[in-house]
Amino acid sequence: MPVTVVRFNLVAPDATPAALHARHATALEMARYADDHGITTVQTEEHHGVADNWMPSPFTFAGAVLGATRRLAVTVSAVIGPLHDPLRLAEDIAVLDLLSGGRLVTVAGIGYRPEEYAMFGVDWKRRGQLQDELLETVLKAWTGEEFVYRGRPVRVAPRPCSDPHPLLLVGGSSRAAARRAARLGLPFFPSAHLPELEAYYKDRLAEYGTEGWTMMPGAETPLLHVAEDPDRVWAEYGEHFLHEARTYASWQSGEIRSAVKSAATTVEELRAEGVYRVLTPDACAAQGLDNLVLHPLAGGMPVEEGWRSLRLFCEDVLPRLSS
Repeated sequence: MPVTVVRFNLVAPDATPAALHARHATALEMARYADDHGITTVQTEEHHGVADNWMPSPFTFAGAVLGATRRLAVTVSAVIGPLHDPLRLAEDIAVLDLLSGGRLVTVAGIGYRPEEYAMFGVDWKRRGQLQDELLETVLKAWTGEEFVYRGRPVRVAPRPCSDPHPLLLVGGSSRAAARRAARLGLPFFPSAHLPELEAYYKDRLAEYGTEGWTMMPGAETPLLHVAEDPDRVWAEYGEHFLHEARTYASWQSGEIRSAVKSAATTVEELRAEGVYRVLTPDACAAQGLDNLVLHPLAGGMPVEEGWRSLRLFCEDVLPRLSS
């Protein structure tokens, strides 16, 4: 049975506040429906100051999804660690862990947009140092014991319920990220299919004498939309996929590697590229992927079309995957 993910970033270009309210409410309804039908995970992410309303507050959204569901995990992939106060982040994750019984998964990255650091007055050049401090601090905080933080004694309470602590992975596509994960004995989440980086991480685990594991995207990790007539969806809604793909690609330099990075500049190029795939239920069930990531509201997709995709996936595709 593959891992099944429903991704939400709530992108909605030019949306009014009323439309954004409806869209956020729809995402919660979709999460509840996905949970009832056996979806494994809801995934969300963090970006700031984006004109098309990209999700800036992933833990608030995660808490709402966890409250609306009973079984599925919620993955924040990724939180931009250096933009957060370490003690406050430790508290927030601990409370969500207690409320959900351990269903929150956090991937901590350092981001790739200097403008986000500028927005919060955080020094871009210190991002590696700040990430080290954040990860070390939350791990100490979750023990419930007093420790010294920036020269003063502190204690974080309550402790989370997960043992030894809430699931926390280090994300990234650099050797520095792999070293950081290995040094702290944390699992590593490469942002793309990078076997050589996974091997480097394992070598560093041996060097540091720590234990860990890798959660790495497959060689193919497309964003999926399910439709009876893919031609119709590309013709009517292809610009929504393209808007998101081009926005995301514009943030990433050549050094950044991502499982869903697109080079397309037109809807036709995007369709041929395969990063975004609109598939019939039969074709979706036949993909043979270890992870199926459904993106029902991609790029401001109308909610009615998003619901059609999600229902087809849950009611037609999912039963075939579990049989």
